Amino acid sequence: MKSYALGRKKKNSNQPIPGIEIKAYAAEGKSIGLLPDGKKVFVEAVVPGDIATILLRKNKSSFAEGKAVEITQFSPDRVPAFCPDFGVCGGCKWQMLPYPLQLKYKQQQVADQLNRISGIQLPEIAPIVGADKTQYYRNKLEFTFSATRYFTQDEIKAAGDNTLIQEPALGFHAPGLFDKVVAIDACFLQPEPSNKIFQALKEYTQKNDAPYYHFREQTGWLRNVIIRVARTGESLVNIVFHHDDPPKRKALLDYLRNKVPELTTLLYTINSKQNDTIYDLPVSTYYGSGFIRENLDEFQFKISPKSFFQTNTAQAEKLYRITREFAQLNGTETLYDLYCGTGSIGIFCSKLVKKVIGIEAVPDAIEDAKINAATNGLSQCEFFAGDVIKICTDDFFAKHGHPDVIITDPPRAGMHQALVEMLLKVRAPKIVYVSCNPATQARDLALLHTCYDVVALQPVDMFPHTHHIENVALLTLRKD
Repeated sequence: MKSYALGRKKKNSNQPIPGIEIKAYAAEGKSIGLLPDGKKVFVEAVVPGDIATILLRKNKSSFAEGKAVEITQFSPDRVPAFCPDFGVCGGCKWQMLPYPLQLKYKQQQVADQLNRISGIQLPEIAPIVGADKTQYYRNKLEFTFSATRYFTQDEIKAAGDNTLIQEPALGFHAPGLFDKVVAIDACFLQPEPSNKIFQALKEYTQKNDAPYYHFREQTGWLRNVIIRVARTGESLVNIVFHHDDPPKRKALLDYLRNKVPELTTLLYTINSKQNDTIYDLPVSTYYGSGFIRENLDEFQFKISPKSFFQTNTAQAEKLYRITREFAQLNGTETLYDLYCGTGSIGIFCSKLVKKVIGIEAVPDAIEDAKINAATNGLSQCEFFAGDVIKICTDDFFAKHGHPDVIITDPPRAGMHQALVEMLLKVRAPKIVYVSCNPATQARDLALLHTCYDVVALQPVDMFPHTHHIENVALLTLRKD
């Protein structure tokens, strides 16, 4: 392998430091090297065994942070990336690592963060559950139309003193840049008809008057496209426009429907706001039912355009089985499913409990959860929209039952302190904590430790080729 430069060098008064050997993996995609004075430096975009030239971004008394501007010698552990856009697109930062080594570093990250941050006695962490498929595993992708394409460092060097002419791009946002998009030809993370849809949109919009959105000027027409593909064979596309142009919109949607006849539902959203979120906007159905269905084990789930659903369906089954096993259900329990989304975990556990109470802040997700429960013939499931702290009052528990088991699956920020305090007050015999961020999970486990012991830990890899990792913890109420 040849050495190569990484990205754009930012203006910095510091001089790059050559010959830094990367010694170990740290966390969150960063590895550790040693500066000439022996100080640890945390570095992005490198792996243990690399020798790199490092530009420091922070230089504290006890540690430093930096970026590799050039790798002069590659680690022997590296493997060729399967995607031609690796290193430019920020989606799969670990393609250069063999999958068993990815799992090793993720296991290490969970152990390091839980032990260092929680500061409590923990059980042995079970070996990480890896994925059977490391490509074409995602059921959802979102591509962005941008009037401003991201130019690589090589393109800038090749241009020399010549001005690069700006051009539109369909692809993924360049890391750290809200207005630039990396143009891609295909993505290896989602099964067909994903790339067929992508190519059809790219072909049509480049040949017709379909201007891409300019994020700085807030002009243009096409903003995003969200693609969902289910194992049932159903697929959903939602195209987001900046403003409506009915004749042009109809022409594009008709073209896509004819070009990809296997597409089962086609939607569109008009978003004239500055931000990209569509959760506060209506979604219009142009063709099909407006949703797709997916199966997890014996259960069927409705997935609408705004639904939260685990992005890796096959690994979600493994994650939910582990969650159900940790809960140790016997059919008599009242189970509370906090941050329940569309009800997937609670429904997955439903046939082994007396009652499921699901709580979620997003009203649309709760409506889907109710439909999912009805579709699966589950009369023992009830779902409520709102803030869990406000819903779970003494009167609510008196009406719906005190929880025997609580499953909590919060966002990356972890649980709000008020929720932790409520859990300590409620004192359910068991809590199963599903986390997508071991660092915030460790913080919350330490807070819950006043009443609970952590008795089991199980990491699960939901996103191969990324540094993201899920972890499931079982807590049992300590007997006074």
